[in-house]
Amino acid sequence: MEPNKTCCFTGHRLIPAGDLPLVAAALRREILRLCREEGVVTFLSGGALGFDTLAAETVLDVAREVPGISLVIVRPCADQAHGWSARDTARYESALARASEVVTLAPAYRPGCMQARNRYLVDHSSVVLCYLTERSGGTAYTVRYAVSRGLPIINTAPAQTDLLSGL
Repeated sequence: MEPNKTCCFTGHRLIPAGDLPLVAAALRREILRLCREEGVVTFLSGGALGFDTLAAETVLDVAREVPGISLVIVRPCADQAHGWSARDTARYESALARASEVVTLAPAYRPGCMQARNRYLVDHSSVVLCYLTERSGGTAYTVRYAVSRGLPIINTAPAQTDLLSGL
């Protein structure tokens, strides 16, 4: 995995239904652009519900059109899906099975494992593609960390580009 040709994803678990088509279209457009214009070949997803799942599924879809790109799912812990609904677990397991690689950072949940996963994503990437609508929480933490590391940030949230300033 070459960090200079790698993009990671971070985003909120909940995407309002009205925003979902816009976010999905922006995500697909940016993944294609990163592949074709920036030479990105590896995409890292944290495997969480919401934006991470949408991003992983979009990369797998785009891979049929752009050969040679890969999806790496970076799980904070092996039991990440514990307590998820049957539907969400099935989507998660499908993405795991189709990913090029799965990295598991801890055998079981422990305090701090989510933040460790988020730092791993940023530390192994050259660009961050996010869905950021709030200035607090795990997504904002990850974006702030990426900014501190000098990574470019692309926000797929409709009308939220001003959130990136001041983080």
